Amino acid sequence: MTETTEKTPLVPSSSSRNLPDFKKSVKLKYVKLGYHYLITHGMYLFLSPLLVVIAAQISTFSMQDIHDLWNQLRFNLVSVIVCSTLLVFLSTLYFLTRPRPVYLVNFSCYKPEDARKCPRQIFMERSGLTGCFTEENLEFQRKILERSGLGESTYLPPAVLRVPPNPCMAEARKEAETVMFGALDELFAKTKLKPKDVGILVVNCSLFNPTPSLSAMVINHYKLRGNIISYNLGGMGCSAGLISIDLAKDLLQVHPNSYALVISMENITLNWYFGNDRSMLVSNCLFRMGGAAILLSNKRSDRRRSKYQLVHTVRTNKGADDKSFSCVTQQEDSTGRVGVSLSKELMAVAGDALKTNITTLGPLVLPMSEQLLFFVTLVGRKLFKMKIKPYIPDFKLAFEHFCIHAGGRAVLDELEKNLQLSDWHMEPSRMTLYRFGNTSSSSLWYELAYTETKGRIKKGDRTWQIAFGSGFKCNSAVWKALRTINPAKEKNPWVDEIDHFPVIVPKVARI
Repeated sequence: MTETTEKTPLVPSSSSRNLPDFKKSVKLKYVKLGYHYLITHGMYLFLSPLLVVIAAQISTFSMQDIHDLWNQLRFNLVSVIVCSTLLVFLSTLYFLTRPRPVYLVNFSCYKPEDARKCPRQIFMERSGLTGCFTEENLEFQRKILERSGLGESTYLPPAVLRVPPNPCMAEARKEAETVMFGALDELFAKTKLKPKDVGILVVNCSLFNPTPSLSAMVINHYKLRGNIISYNLGGMGCSAGLISIDLAKDLLQVHPNSYALVISMENITLNWYFGNDRSMLVSNCLFRMGGAAILLSNKRSDRRRSKYQLVHTVRTNKGADDKSFSCVTQQEDSTGRVGVSLSKELMAVAGDALKTNITTLGPLVLPMSEQLLFFVTLVGRKLFKMKIKPYIPDFKLAFEHFCIHAGGRAVLDELEKNLQLSDWHMEPSRMTLYRFGNTSSSSLWYELAYTETKGRIKKGDRTWQIAFGSGFKCNSAVWKALRTINPAKEKNPWVDEIDHFPVIVPKVARI
């Protein structure tokens, strides 16, 4: 995903697309921030050993010891009152400050009907029939598509596939309703939840923000209750899905016994680019139709039927930097056509945001052995100016599964190299890109559904979801599996075709 102009070659050089090497620099302030998060929970770390020591000491008491202690307390009322007050105070403090658990009850991903499939050859034919693109830019799109990692079964809405195309508000609303209601109908059927039981609703869609809002459309369609807490997030890019999860998590901390519904999607109809600015044409080749709905709960009674528990969310925002802020911009080209322009600095910006995010996340999830090695080498390099190689922690020791936003093949290649992941770890992301394309903020859920359908999720497994988007933002969520997922009991877009995956995706797939 790089900026290209009429003077640039049809396929950008790989050097301009590479993420920066994470080993070259790690800023100490982000490490300090991560350790700050760790220390804020230090009370539990200090109290736990103390309670163990007290319990061990009490276990050695004989009946005579207990009798003697009781006799002493009978004649020392002040000590009894002070100890009782302290015990009540500490217990109250613990229960008031303890965060409510956030459970992922279930989720669903929308799978469009077969009529919406758009093979790459059809994509090129329909693009040519619009009459909007020059021959050079049609060839440019062909080259991008051949190297994109997308397969022959991705989906596009009717308004884009129609000849001539019909991008209008009515068609955009129809696409949004189809995706949202399709995912929600399946989710309600899975969870047996009544729509009126939902207390919190968060919908994110970056480029389509009608009035009434998408969240209002959901409320109207399902007749949700009048006091529902609803939010509609726009313009926050492909990482908005995890921002929605983080927002729902915060709301669940202050609203007890509640269900939170999160919907992540993007709208293609009104955001297809019909111009010839190459920096805006790349998104046509990558983005496809899709969406996901997620049900969260803070009810402890839901733990037994939930799939995952949310462990951490870490958000990184680089918007204060001008280069980061402007690397993905919706704007008009020289002819007045609106599109999303991708800057040539995008990969470098993404790498910097990702490095900050994982540096902050590391102290929260990595085993102590990895943290010590990382911290010692960092101190040696930063404080003592020692000429030693930076130690990059092995995140495979912290997570069993990785769901990396399927933004494009180049991004996945670089993340695989920098995080030293295997083909097995990258498989959900690559297969999601191949089968469904870049579905923006919902791609992480197609990847998790793939992992479940492959029978890989075992009780206690940890999954790292990571996504980045315009602004520029990089966000992470860590989930812990509460039970082993049985693929035979799952219903998702992969179940009917999972035996065909994984497939080998060539570096260049000619059209």
